[in-house]
Amino acid sequence: MSKNQDDALASFERGAWIKRLSWWDYLWALTVILGSVYAYNRYSALMDNYEVGILFGTAIAIIAQGWFWKSFRTLSVAVTVLSLWAIFLYGTDIGVAEQKFLLKYLISSQSATMWMSALFVMATFTYFFATFRDNDFAGKVATHMTWIASAMGSIGLMVRWRESYLVSHEGIGHIPVSNLYEVFILFAVMTALIYLYYEQKYKTRNMGGFVLLIISASVGFLLWYHFEKGAHEIKPLVPALQSYWMKIHVPANFVGYGTFSIAAMLGIAYLMKQRALRINPQGYMAKRLPDLDMLDDVMHKSIALGFAFFTIATVLGAMWAAEAWGGYWSWDPKETWALIVWLNYAAWLHMRLTKGWRGAPLAWWAIIGLFITTFAFLGVNMFLSGLHSYGEL
Repeated sequence: MSKNQDDALASFERGAWIKRLSWWDYLWALTVILGSVYAYNRYSALMDNYEVGILFGTAIAIIAQGWFWKSFRTLSVAVTVLSLWAIFLYGTDIGVAEQKFLLKYLISSQSATMWMSALFVMATFTYFFATFRDNDFAGKVATHMTWIASAMGSIGLMVRWRESYLVSHEGIGHIPVSNLYEVFILFAVMTALIYLYYEQKYKTRNMGGFVLLIISASVGFLLWYHFEKGAHEIKPLVPALQSYWMKIHVPANFVGYGTFSIAAMLGIAYLMKQRALRINPQGYMAKRLPDLDMLDDVMHKSIALGFAFFTIATVLGAMWAAEAWGGYWSWDPKETWALIVWLNYAAWLHMRLTKGWRGAPLAWWAIIGLFITTFAFLGVNMFLSGLHSYGEL
């Protein structure tokens, strides 16, 4: 009997995967369901039928994610508890943020975002210190800082969502994925969480500094946007963004952006490792940088995951465009560059899966792909005009 047949038989003898779930798994599912029912009962007046579907669809996704990745549960519980605490402290008056210590310095949306920003930057330096000084304790500190930063960013988004309803009674309230300030927070959190999953799976922290570099860069932009443009202020949505499509299109897009960014930064690490091995295979740099095969594998998995979500986001965007502007595709600059991004990564995956490409060529390609993606995300908003001009800097 072959190994595959043995594995299949062993899996059959263990029973279906659902039979292997523990009581903690069922408790997790029950908690998420009860929370979703509570949210529906409390806020259903603000939802249409599509948004109700999104609410319970998200609940199913969170349950599955908690079963698949246990650490996600701890993060979710912490974010939920602290977000609800902040909402409770606010009550119905957004002005109390300046009067209550916890809101002012910890869990208002702006305070939580500032904590997120500081922790991500500190984690970047700590990861590199841990890698190049071979300091396991520093590595653990960096990991914990990244988890806490991700939690604070998530809290910032959740509380900002509630704050948007407290700002005015004129329909300003909306999910916080509508402008560059909000989506840069989303990008930082999603990228960090995807990285943390790979860190646990591959049992190494030596990739952390490289990935956190791109997150710190996004934090730098976020802080500039906050202080120079006043982008943290909550404003009404333009008509085109007043749609349930935004709630699913934007997060799906940013899974793609996050994974493409991870792949690019690991491409840099790959090229550095390759060069170090060529110059001195026994040298310090060659020993401390991540393994080439692992970097190649994570690059591939990141781009494959991102490509799947970016494809979904592009389809959702077309459906949104049909509802907002009457056509699925108009060759608007944003749409055109989204297609270029999609074709770029489709070609990347094609060359790896069918032509057997590996190593440095794909590492360079992943790095160049990040520049293409960045232009599609930011450059189009800065230099080109079109139907998506509401995203200008």
